[in-house]
Amino acid sequence: MTFRAAAIAGLVPLLGLTACGESRQPPWKSSAPKGPPAAEARYLAPPAITEARGGDGGVQLGGTAAPGARVMLGTPSGETLSAQADAEGRWTVAAPTPRSVTLYGLFMQVDDRKVNAQGYLVLTPDGRAAELRAGAGARVLAPGSRPPRILAVDFDRDGGAVVSGVGTARADVGLRVNRTAGGTGAVTPEGRFSIPLARPLVSGRHEFEVAGEGGEDVVVVVTDRPAPLGEAVYRASAIDAGWRIDWRTPGGGAQSTLLLVRRG
Repeated sequence: MTFRAAAIAGLVPLLGLTACGESRQPPWKSSAPKGPPAAEARYLAPPAITEARGGDGGVQLGGTAAPGARVMLGTPSGETLSAQADAEGRWTVAAPTPRSVTLYGLFMQVDDRKVNAQGYLVLTPDGRAAELRAGAGARVLAPGSRPPRILAVDFDRDGGAVVSGVGTARADVGLRVNRTAGGTGAVTPEGRFSIPLARPLVSGRHEFEVAGEGGEDVVVVVTDRPAPLGEAVYRASAIDAGWRIDWRTPGGGAQSTLLLVRRG
């Protein structure tokens, strides 16, 4: 399935980072003891990151998991963070502010079962955090906004693209791409929207405008196709609008995410 088809259908889950040729196997690829057959195993909702708060020298992360689960976050280079979920399934952990854009895989261990998250956590040197999702728009962990605000643009080599951000909860939002209708969507009760483009996006400079309750927002970004990743899991660089992360999806494809630094 292509990125564009997955984005429109909204059906592609993220099952876990692959090692992608790394000489040192990342924590999320470590083997877990065999559990009961799938038909007998109780369903466990995957762990999730729900908040990120910057502070002195670090970022306080919080999320959900199975009650009592051991929660692990790990980078492709082997750094790990761990936490224990409480009786209500809440967990917190302090992550150092990275010197460069850093990608984390997330999973939880419950008895002899390992469950991967449906997204990757990315932290930037300026303390921003987002969940990268294969075949879908990035979920930036940022406060809501009454006027809609574009916070991320995702695209792949086939031109599939998704624009995401925050806005007034449950409000309708419309997207224009280069002053032409590009799609519509609705803000979730949590104050987030994600709009897949109806038509493929060619490489180049593009203007995205989103309008909804409270006003409108316009950003201009460049969506050039990425160079091959080779054996790397991801590659990140600073751009005028914020940060660009080119990363490998579990299916072996490549996706690019622009995390936009918004002022005001």
